[in-house]
Amino acid sequence: MSQLDCPPGTVLFRAGQECPGFLRLDEGSIRVTLTAVNGREVVLYRVGPGDVCLQTFACLTEGRGYSAEGVTESRVRGTLIGHAEFRRAMAEDEAFRSEILHAVARRFADFEHLVEDVALTGFDTRLARALLRLAQGDTVAATHEALAAETASGRAFVSRRLAEFARQGLVELGRGRVKLRDRAGLERIAAEER
Repeated sequence: MSQLDCPPGTVLFRAGQECPGFLRLDEGSIRVTLTAVNGREVVLYRVGPGDVCLQTFACLTEGRGYSAEGVTESRVRGTLIGHAEFRRAMAEDEAFRSEILHAVARRFADFEHLVEDVALTGFDTRLARALLRLAQGDTVAATHEALAAETASGRAFVSRRLAEFARQGLVELGRGRVKLRDRAGLERIAAEER
C-alpha cells in the first residue's frame, strides 16, 4: 500500500496503460472519459470517496490495460492497494469484498442511467441536467467541448443548443463559462423525459 496525493488535472491513467493497483479515495474526484478514434470524448463517470472505478476493477480482475482515461478534477488523496493485496483482500476479507461489490453494483446502475440518458432522453434534457450538475453557484466553468463530452454529443450541436437556451433567457454565454440565468427553467427541462 502507498499513499496518493495529486493536484487537480493529474492524469492517473490512460488507455493502454497497465493498472498499478486499486485506489481507495479519501478525498477528491476523478473524471473517467472514453475517447473515440475521431477524437470525440464522453464522460463515463466520476469516482469519489466510496466509489469504484470500473476501469480499475476490470483491469485488476481481468489482467488487462485501461481502455479509458482518468483525470483528477480536484485534489485527490487516497491509498493505492497493489494487485496482490487487492486480490488477497477480495478472497479473504468479507467486509472489503462486500464493500467493493456493492460499489460495483452502484456504478453499474450509473452506467444504466448513462445509457438511458443517451439513448432515451432528449438532448435539451441532457444538456440542462449537465449544466445543473456542473454548476458552482450560478456558473458552469466549462467549454462547449467539455459540455459535449458530458452529454455524449458534438461540440457544434452543444453550441447551437446553448445559443437557443441563451435566446430563451435560460443561460448567458461567456468564454469558457455558462451563467445560469433561469435555474427553475433549466430544472423544468431537466425533468422532462424526452
